[in-house]
Amino acid sequence: MDELVRLTAKKAVDLLKCGEISPMELIDAAAQRISETDDAINAMPTLCFERARSHAEKMITSRISDPPDCYLHGLPIAVKDLNDVAGVRSTLGSPIYADNIPDCSDYMVEILEGNGAIVIGKSNTPEFGAGGNTFNEVFGATRNPWDTSMTAGGSSGGAAAALATGQVWLATGSDLAGSLRIPASYCSVVGLRPTPGRVAYGPDPLPFGTLSVEGPMGRTVGDVALMLDAQTGIHFDDPRSFPKPEEPFISAVNQPVVPRRVSYSPDLGIAPVVREVREICAKAAESFSGIGTVVEEACPDFQDAEEIFQVLRADGFAAEFGDLIVEHRDKMKPELIWNIEKGLALTCEDVRRARLAQGELYHRVAEFFQSTDLLLCPAVVAPPFKVDIRYLTEVEDVEFNSYIDWLVLTYAIT
Repeated sequence: MDELVRLTAKKAVDLLKCGEISPMELIDAAAQRISETDDAINAMPTLCFERARSHAEKMITSRISDPPDCYLHGLPIAVKDLNDVAGVRSTLGSPIYADNIPDCSDYMVEILEGNGAIVIGKSNTPEFGAGGNTFNEVFGATRNPWDTSMTAGGSSGGAAAALATGQVWLATGSDLAGSLRIPASYCSVVGLRPTPGRVAYGPDPLPFGTLSVEGPMGRTVGDVALMLDAQTGIHFDDPRSFPKPEEPFISAVNQPVVPRRVSYSPDLGIAPVVREVREICAKAAESFSGIGTVVEEACPDFQDAEEIFQVLRADGFAAEFGDLIVEHRDKMKPELIWNIEKGLALTCEDVRRARLAQGELYHRVAEFFQSTDLLLCPAVVAPPFKVDIRYLTEVEDVEFNSYIDWLVLTYAIT
């Protein structure tokens, strides 16, 4: 069992494909590992092993004769508790939906299961995915497996902690303000925020939104590419979704391209960053010099990125959760209420200015990439902090005004 949970997802799929191991063996290995570790980290509060084994039995008895290249051959995965899995408790981390059991799966889950994934459980998330520390009133807090007194980050904190602990080989996540990237950083795994539309998303009350995306998480870059290949493709009910790329992501990983020029910024010119983080990330950026890449310290002008994001995020929260705050205010955490009310207080002029500024920011970034291949920066302004701290209120003597200000390095990129 221990050997199985230590496999990369890519190796596990190779073994499944050739029949050296079975989906049942991996489900059993995951179940054992979760029972050994989850009391300490609380990453996977909802499990569905009976459903998983039933799915595996059908897969074994009705093998696909010519599976696509992206097929996962019965690999167990975790799904973030913001995405519905048919017949499995789906709370969104909120007391409002504490007893919700959906009849249908999320579009992304449909695609993943169609591509040979087996869902074994739901990973923990903050209420409605709001916040960079994974805790909620339904299941409590998820802890960092490297130090269980610390946060695993958020909002895909349960997914990141489950991966780092060996509970699963791949996990889904989502990202609005950094929810794939921040917990990956805090748990030493890999999270990728893909282009909007790359992974189908929904049912969604705002089907034309592009700030929030679904994406892959894994322990290695190759595993994340494998997951993304299995997640991609058009779903008729998501107008943002588009076809799979002609070249699989895993092929790109297997044939890496050396970048000619890399830009590095310790703070994007807009954030206080702890010295330890600056030093670690500067050293990592400089390592590109060893493969012949030119490394320079530079970044686009992000000076108005925080204001743009705060307005557009609040506008989206007001649209999506405005009715809930009327009906269930007493069941919602204060940070969420603040964010919704901020959106409800916006004027048309506030939104107009933010949308125009977003367009200008995009064009500045596009111009920047005419002369560089990669922009490197820290994922978070500070290392993991104590899990019982709801969010960082100050870094390097700079005070933050809201529960998401400390996530600026990732949401500036969003």
